Amino acid sequence: MIRGWLLPAMLTTAGALAAAGPLAGGNTVAAAAVLVACVAFAAVNSPLIFPAPLGAEEARRRSAADGRPVIYWRPGCRYCRRLRFRLGRDARRAHWVDIWRDPAAAAAVRAVADGNETVPTVVLPDGRARVNPDAEWVRELL
Repeated sequence: MIRGWLLPAMLTTAGALAAAGPLAGGNTVAAAAVLVACVAFAAVNSPLIFPAPLGAEEARRRSAADGRPVIYWRPGCRYCRRLRFRLGRDARRAHWVDIWRDPAAAAAVRAVADGNETVPTVVLPDGRARVNPDAEWVRELL
């Protein structure tokens, strides 16, 4: 769980340190701009932009019940972030599973992706899967 927040914490800390210089020089506007930019970049790279993650078993159970796909992802993955942003509001309709939080999810991704933990990986209720899918294809499933 901590691993997903490591990059955002580092970015926020770096922003605070980078803002200290202009702040010490009396330039509060520049310091605030640097800090806001770093915090915004940290937020975009944090788990906050994704729907609340489920466990792999719970996601599979819900997927079987409602027919929606399971999307396996991990924090800091630019391809996962791109898929999330391209899906927009529709992203909340899928079942998102963080592979860093659930070892069973990581194993499920490795089974689909030839032993690699390549995300995003989308698994349909019938068991078919696609690694790094096009956002339009996922949107059609939703």
